[in-house]
Amino acid sequence: MSEQKTSLYEEALKTLKKAAAVLNLESDVIEALSSPERILIVSIPVKMDDGKTKVFTGYRVQHNTARGPAKGGIRYHPRVCLDEVKSLAYWMAIKNAVVGVPYGGGKGGITCNPKEMSQGELERLTRGYAAAIAKFIGPDQDVPAPDVGTNAQIMGWFADEYYKIVGKTVPGVITAKPLSIGGSRGRGTATGRGAFFATLEAAKAFNIPLRGARVSIQGYGNVARPIARYLHELGCKIVAVSDSTGGAYNPEGMNPIALAEFKDKTRTVKGFPGSKELSAIDPITVDCDILIPAALENQITKENVDGVKAKLIVEEANGPTTPEADKILHEKGVKIVPDVLANAGGVTVSYFEWVQNRMGYYWSDEEVDEKLKQAMTKAFKDVYQTAQQHQIDMRTAAYVTAVKKIVDAMRALGRI
Repeated sequence: MSEQKTSLYEEALKTLKKAAAVLNLESDVIEALSSPERILIVSIPVKMDDGKTKVFTGYRVQHNTARGPAKGGIRYHPRVCLDEVKSLAYWMAIKNAVVGVPYGGGKGGITCNPKEMSQGELERLTRGYAAAIAKFIGPDQDVPAPDVGTNAQIMGWFADEYYKIVGKTVPGVITAKPLSIGGSRGRGTATGRGAFFATLEAAKAFNIPLRGARVSIQGYGNVARPIARYLHELGCKIVAVSDSTGGAYNPEGMNPIALAEFKDKTRTVKGFPGSKELSAIDPITVDCDILIPAALENQITKENVDGVKAKLIVEEANGPTTPEADKILHEKGVKIVPDVLANAGGVTVSYFEWVQNRMGYYWSDEEVDEKLKQAMTKAFKDVYQTAQQHQIDMRTAAYVTAVKKIVDAMRALGRI
């Protein structure tokens, strides 16, 4: 148990302690903020295609609901464990507060490899998971969404199972659903679009010209593709991308749409015509102006941080930079738009979807995009202002901004 405690969750809480020091918070308040409200661990027996039953372990963690229902994705990945889910739920509480949506933090996951499962197996797994956690979720309790290894179709199965259990249609129980069952326009590209708006603000604040800027992206899934496209349209050069199997590098720049088509066809960006092969981690240390880690956590570490050449890092992944590496980057003068701000576009449009579901009235693409731009621009400016005011880095400033909002809510409710 002690081994697990010192891993990702303890690392995640280091930023909370830094923010607490700036805000002069008492130790009992820090303890209340450090403790998840609820942890669910469920067993999900699934009949596999070969007729055998396999039991999967699922998790759902609700971190802090002082500002509203828990909110956060469901991850299907072989590495899913309680420590990871707790960390992600905590980050969601912070992220939701940073961007100003009225939610607490939630996260879920199942330890499995969705790439090795058929559609039928994934559907049975999802329905089993929905049934196992149904009592603890709902539009006023906890609102899941997709994450690594899950998608809109999985949200559809989850919603259907929940509707059967509660005996009515409750579209606000889950977000990033297909449009045909109450999804929001703009949700598919929201994380990338939000990160793009944050990058525009960061480029202005830190005087980084975007035309001709060289961009390196680690990860090339649903989160990275939209920002690659938007930055390319602005005149940036996409010089490196990678996925779990390898990467592609071309200092002259690559077309992000052609890259996406190549990956859809071959299931990898490795071997993209005209590019040099890279490993999955190499984009971190490529010569570039803007680095976008958009894969998994703990990718920029004390082992490779000295090789980082970017002037600006926009963290689209959750927790891609370890605290040790973060400190070194800060000392090197590298500017960072932290994950809890940079990738908050997804949860912001999920919030818009929840609002639309609850009022039964749906917005146009333009309306969603304009509201997302406003939310991300305001969030960046709030964090930047806090950084200037306290003379602290952007990550600490994001946590200070968020923690203050959460503490204010907890005090208003009499919880601390």
